[in-house]
Amino acid sequence: MALAVCRISRCPLLNLSNYVSFSNTIRDSAAIAQTILKRKETAQVRHFVSQFNIIDTTRSCISLSGKRFAQFSTQIETPVCHPDSNLPSASLHLKQENAVLPIIQTEALPEDLEGAPPLSPLEEITENEAAQIEIDIPIPPESFSLRDYVDRSETLQKLVLLGVDLSKIERRPNVANFLLRLDFEKDVSKVLFFLKDVGLEDNQLGQFLTKNPFILSEDLDNLQKRVAYLRIKKFSKEAISRIVARAPYLLNFSVERLDNRLGFFQKELGLSAEKTRDLITRFPRMVTGSLEPIRENLKVFEIELGFRKNEIQHIALRVPRILTNHKNRLTETFDYVHNEMGIPHHMIAKFPQVFNTKHLRLKERHQFLTFLGRATYDPLQPNYVSLDRLASLPDNLFCEEVAKATVEELETFLKTL
Repeated sequence: MALAVCRISRCPLLNLSNYVSFSNTIRDSAAIAQTILKRKETAQVRHFVSQFNIIDTTRSCISLSGKRFAQFSTQIETPVCHPDSNLPSASLHLKQENAVLPIIQTEALPEDLEGAPPLSPLEEITENEAAQIEIDIPIPPESFSLRDYVDRSETLQKLVLLGVDLSKIERRPNVANFLLRLDFEKDVSKVLFFLKDVGLEDNQLGQFLTKNPFILSEDLDNLQKRVAYLRIKKFSKEAISRIVARAPYLLNFSVERLDNRLGFFQKELGLSAEKTRDLITRFPRMVTGSLEPIRENLKVFEIELGFRKNEIQHIALRVPRILTNHKNRLTETFDYVHNEMGIPHHMIAKFPQVFNTKHLRLKERHQFLTFLGRATYDPLQPNYVSLDRLASLPDNLFCEEVAKATVEELETFLKTL
């Protein structure tokens, strides 16, 4: 129901309090309409404002569409009473600020007051719009791969740039969690500078950290002490660089442990300090590996195979890897070379690389030479065949230089075995 103001001449009881109450009602209604407008309830605002259009049938018309209430207030200074009324007339003085209503624009209400509405999940978008959408993927609390954390970890990103293979590192227990806790500038960079000072090249750093990420947990002072120990033992700078690159775990050993390892090889093999340095430089992984297989193989060479001390020493210096082979492989190779081929101990010790050759390959080539009548292993006899050439030459050179036959003839013979 619309509110209206009756003619002033017909309102004998209009007084100051009624007028102020009336103006306050209009002002409060306008404020309510403005609040609803801000909440984008457009339809309700229009309906609500229409209920408060005030029409003055005598002089002016006051509405909420934008006109000020001052027009109405300036027309009335003293309430007009009925001629027969005994009520005294009173002066009405209203302040301008209390008589002015805020302007409300009701003709054109914006349909969108707070920007574009959110996209519907069912609305189709173009490929360009889809490419511009940025999705913030949360970091998973647990994962089976480090690739889920590379985009968020500066340390992992820089390790990848160095050439570190994270797929190999994450297979080891607790290593992935260890790397995620590292700060590159604080924990990693100092170790990289240290390795560069030792002599490692830039292209070797990634491979080194892939094999031994635990060096990042070592104290820098301890690492420097271990390198200083090797220098005291008169290892050259090039030898230290070679040792560290080929045996990454060596720097994780304490000085005492390194000293015990070097003393073991010098004592067991009866080597001088110079020959010990040469042995460690050529095959440094013997130092970081288990000593039990080496100790057992030394007994096998001496007791089971019957080699003398100086022969064992010569074998270890020529081919240090032999000391880490499985003892069954050593005994099987020696049995065939010594008992089937008839080669004595001193000849085997002279060409110890025969122990690193596959047993089947030795057997096939020896039988082929026997078939051709060229299986001569005595250096004093004509057509002598050394164990080195028998074991190490590829098939084409073996057939051409040793067997004096073709590869096709070797393959044909092997089919008859």
